[in-house]
Amino acid sequence: MDTGNTAYVLGCAALVMLMTPGLAFFYGGMVRASSVLNMMMMSLVSLGVIGLVWVLVGFSLVFGDSHAGLVGGFEFAGLREVDLVVDGVPVQAFAMFQLMFAVITGALLSGAIADRARFWPWTLFVAGWTLVVYVPLAHWIFAFDGAVSEKGGWLANTLHALDFAGGTAVEIDSGASALALALVLGKRRGWPHEPMRPHNLPFVLLGAGLLWFGWFGFNAGSALAAGAVASNASVTTMTSAAAAVVAWLALEHRLDGRPTSLGGASAAVAGLVGITPACGYVDTFGALLIGVAAGVVCQLAIRLKYRLGYDDSLDVVAIHGVGGMVGLLLTGFVATDAVNPAGRDGLLYGGGFGLLGAQVVAILVAAGWAFAGSAGLAWLVRRTIGFRVPEHVETGGIDEAEHAESAYEYSPLRTRGSGPERNWT
Repeated sequence: MDTGNTAYVLGCAALVMLMTPGLAFFYGGMVRASSVLNMMMMSLVSLGVIGLVWVLVGFSLVFGDSHAGLVGGFEFAGLREVDLVVDGVPVQAFAMFQLMFAVITGALLSGAIADRARFWPWTLFVAGWTLVVYVPLAHWIFAFDGAVSEKGGWLANTLHALDFAGGTAVEIDSGASALALALVLGKRRGWPHEPMRPHNLPFVLLGAGLLWFGWFGFNAGSALAAGAVASNASVTTMTSAAAAVVAWLALEHRLDGRPTSLGGASAAVAGLVGITPACGYVDTFGALLIGVAAGVVCQLAIRLKYRLGYDDSLDVVAIHGVGGMVGLLLTGFVATDAVNPAGRDGLLYGGGFGLLGAQVVAILVAAGWAFAGSAGLAWLVRRTIGFRVPEHVETGGIDEAEHAESAYEYSPLRTRGSGPERNWT
């Protein structure tokens, strides 16, 4: 066991765990005041329910010995293999790192159905979604032959697609699943005619900052060792996010006349999403290209949803789905094995069309699998126990109906003393 790399992976796991509370603030600030608790609770419960699924069977089905390259076995069920070491890191440390990927991916989906989803049906959905949608896709791309087990998934080992930290299993997966959820649950009442503006932009900026901070663990931690590849992933992560912020705000100012705080926060996340699959395979030039492309394309994709007529409340499809596609596709152009010998040269570095073709197949497979599985599961939940809140709850406030709480107490504060009663507002 390498104690230095073990400490590194455990620290990165903690950083990625922080991304889920960061997402709760990011999403919570973007919804209306009457549903902020419901929005944040959907992230919190994902930590709980996905954590249990992962420890019991999820990790084993992703990283256990593969059955035809499609799904792992049950040899790691319960995470009781305390003596197994993977690349110098105990398998339990690696399992906790990978758990945080599963949690943040599931929590991301909630943004597509903000302001209209019931809490317990969401909890049931995200537990089932982890097993039905996330686990197979993660096995296909994250389980390498000879790493945790002898045989891994087909996208990584047969197709040889490049995805360093989750462009398929996290980003495209969440984006395509979010589109399916939004279509099954339907539009918010009043959308797009009624203004549904963020109720707390400082929350959004705080959440974006926490996500950016945690993303260094997400991307650089995927190297599983504190070395040159991790350092490069850290540099490219920062470069892409920075380029996306500048590109997004410049385009927003050109189109709308003002750069906005919501736009800046969204831009940072778009740049981080775009670089996720590429961070360990591209240099700073590639990161700049990906960041600018993500900042421009993701913003245009948000504008497109109004023409297409689907109500993805918090733009999961445009930022995570489209951003993940941008990153994976451009990896086929700008990847270079000079950065990481485990990678391949992209088209611009003389590698031909082989890698680019593999990236396109990975995009189509991830999007198709996630959309079909999520749509079927969401339909089943809707038809059996109901997924959407009643109309009077949606208009009157989900927080009080679902949680018997309110994020903000507006009633007067009262105090009694020897003098007359005072009302403090």
